[in-house]
Amino acid sequence: MADGPTGRRATRGAGDAGPGAWLELSVAADVEAVEAVSEILGRVAPGGTSVEPAFELTDEGLGARVDPTTPAIVRAYVPARDGAVTARAVAEASDALGHLQAFGLRPIGELTTRLVHEADWAEAWKAHFPVLRVGRRLVIRPTWRRHRREQDDVVLALDPGMAFGTGLHPTTRLCLAGVESIGDRGLLDGARVLDVGCGSGILAIAAAKLGAAAVLGVDTDPIAIEATDANAGRNGVGGGSRGRRSVVRARVGSLPTGEPPFDVVLANLIAGLLVTLASPLRDELRPGGVLLASGIFIDRETAVRAAFENVGLDVRDQTVEGEWVALEVVRR
Repeated sequence: MADGPTGRRATRGAGDAGPGAWLELSVAADVEAVEAVSEILGRVAPGGTSVEPAFELTDEGLGARVDPTTPAIVRAYVPARDGAVTARAVAEASDALGHLQAFGLRPIGELTTRLVHEADWAEAWKAHFPVLRVGRRLVIRPTWRRHRREQDDVVLALDPGMAFGTGLHPTTRLCLAGVESIGDRGLLDGARVLDVGCGSGILAIAAAKLGAAAVLGVDTDPIAIEATDANAGRNGVGGGSRGRRSVVRARVGSLPTGEPPFDVVLANLIAGLLVTLASPLRDELRPGGVLLASGIFIDRETAVRAAFENVGLDVRDQTVEGEWVALEVVRR
C-alpha cells in the first residue's frame, strides 16, 4: 500500500467474460478508511463486498492472529457479463475513491481488478480464511481446514461462497462476541432471532448453536441467501439438516420483515444504515428485546447512539475492537 493518496489502476480487466464470471475490485485501506471504502465499492457491486484484515497464520496454519495496525483489503464483485457495464463500474468506483483521498483520509491504496470465475471462487478464498477463535468458545472453521476441538468449543463450519461474513473483520467478531455474551446469560434459550444483512449466515448460525429456537436471516443479495442456507445446512441447523432441528431460514428482503416482534435482532451493518434503520429495527423487537448493533466506526458511535435513543432503544453495553464499536441495545 502507498503511504499516501495514489492514482488507481485496473491491473486486469474483463471484456465480455460470459456467465459465471465476476470482476473483483480490491483496495488496501487503513482501518479508519475501511467503512468509507466499503460504501464506495458497495455502490457498484451487486455481487457483495468483503473486508479482510491482515493476519498471520499460527499453530501450523490452524489458527490466526489479526494485526489491526496493518491495512485491510476491501473487495467487491461486479458481474463481468458486459464489458461496458463493468468498465463503468470500475470508473465510478475509481472516481469516488479519488474524491475520498482528496479529503486526506488515512492511506488508501490503488484500485486493482482481476477476473474471478464462480467455479474458482472457493479456491480463491482459501488463502484468506483461517480457523479463527472468537470470544471464549466460538470457533469459525473453514470447511477445508482442520481444528483441534476443545471441550467447550462451539464450532461454526463455514464456506463463505460469494457472500460477506467470514468472521475476520472486527465488526463481525464484535457481533459474534455479543451473541456469545447474551447466550451465556440465557437470552438466546428458546429465542426468536432476526439477522439483518445475514451475509454468509455466520451470526444466524452462531445464535442457533447457542440456543435460539428460530432464526430468520434477511439480505438484499440472493447470493447471501444461498450461502446462509448452505452454511446452515452444513452446521445442522438449516432446512434439510440431519440429526438436528431446523432453526435457521433465510430469504431475500430487508425491513420490515412482516414477522411478529423478535426477542433478539442482530444488525452488523454500517453506521449510516443503523441510523437510517433505527425505527424499523426497533419495530422488529419486542419490548425488552435485545438488539446487537455492529459495524460502527468509533467516530460514528455518538450518531448511532442518538438515533437509537430517539426511537426508544436504550444502549446497555458497548464493546470496542480497534476503531470499531458494537452496542448492546434494549427496547423500552
